[in-house]
Amino acid sequence: MAARLDVPRIRKDFPILARTVRDDRPLVYLDSAATSQKPTAVLDAERAFYETSNAAVHRGAHQLAEEATDAYEDARSAIAGFVGARSEDIVFTKNATEGLNLAAYAFSNGTDKSRQGHSIDPRFVVGPGDSIVVTEMEHHANLIPWQELCAKTGAELRWIGVDDDGRLRREDFGLIDATTKAVSVVHQSNILGTLNPVEEIMAQARSVGAVGIVDACQSIPHMSVDVVDLGADLVAWSGHKMLGPTGIGLLWGRTEILEAMPPFLTGGSMIETVFMESSTFAPPPQKFEAGVPMVAQAVGLGAAVRYLEDVGMASIADHEHELTGYALAQLSQLPGVRIIGPTDNVDRGSAISFVVDGLHPHDVGQVLDDRGVAVRVGHHCAWPTCRRFAVPATTRLSTYLYNDTTDIDAAVEGIVAAQEFFGVA
Repeated sequence: MAARLDVPRIRKDFPILARTVRDDRPLVYLDSAATSQKPTAVLDAERAFYETSNAAVHRGAHQLAEEATDAYEDARSAIAGFVGARSEDIVFTKNATEGLNLAAYAFSNGTDKSRQGHSIDPRFVVGPGDSIVVTEMEHHANLIPWQELCAKTGAELRWIGVDDDGRLRREDFGLIDATTKAVSVVHQSNILGTLNPVEEIMAQARSVGAVGIVDACQSIPHMSVDVVDLGADLVAWSGHKMLGPTGIGLLWGRTEILEAMPPFLTGGSMIETVFMESSTFAPPPQKFEAGVPMVAQAVGLGAAVRYLEDVGMASIADHEHELTGYALAQLSQLPGVRIIGPTDNVDRGSAISFVVDGLHPHDVGQVLDDRGVAVRVGHHCAWPTCRRFAVPATTRLSTYLYNDTTDIDAAVEGIVAAQEFFGVA
């Protein structure tokens, strides 16, 4: 049985949560699906790096460079352990979007005629007659790169549909067939909250020889995830959604996949030898980390995963599950409020999107903001999903380890206030 979270104590670790907004109202932060707040441990770790060990990594012979390199690689090791991976299989990127683009560009670069004949793995060569499979609930970061790949190569983009309950249509899994070169799916939807059966989808991708990719931005921060057990070849996620700094993301890959992938960015740090006529590349992960890396951010993210481990991911997951159930129940009781996505608390995360009859989501968000409640409004970088449910946008609330039921109550009171203010109650 996971230990219950002491939310009042946890909140003291996050300086920003003590501030007030909008006419000195206490801040109620319910937008962690967009970005999480940062504990003092993370802020201190990043500042301490700059104050004591700041130097370029992997290239200097002086003490500061050695200390910076050790701090950078120690962070990689901590993050790898957090997700059940080997350090050598963790690539630092600037965000999950870059990680997913790295995956898509591997196929684009592998298909480039000028590179063929240079030990390009045929799995990364795509053309007419091939297909790429995504889902209808993808974040734009896991849709547009694949659209671009198909536009460049003539491959067909296919997508697994979403049913009225916000779940993937299992009958569409058959779209993954012998023509499929890549299957890229979200683990947990950022708009619907749906937790998808990615292990099953990745197994189907493997069965036809396709490369399997998972967007884990909304799952890794909130539950125990072993990236190897997902069955994917590549898994991308971001640091800023899991208490870490902005400007850093991760791409995990199976060793042989990373070795086979063509690089995305080229330049310093990712090379083995360089001549005027040609170059050879360093082994992964350095092959994908061109230029001066985000060292301080990596150090901060290392502190973030240690903080999460100290709290306990099982406890965090249980806490959020309880909060999600409470929020679903409270929202479902409000007349004129409709949840977009699963309305039960089974195989779903803490991001809850909803619409209010007679009100635009931006109006709901504005009233909540005036009351100090920070939520997300818009299409959440998932425009096709909004179109699937025939809504222009939604209001979304999302919780994390520093929230409790009083935050949900404040949001519900704000929704009622919005209905009353605009005369739609």
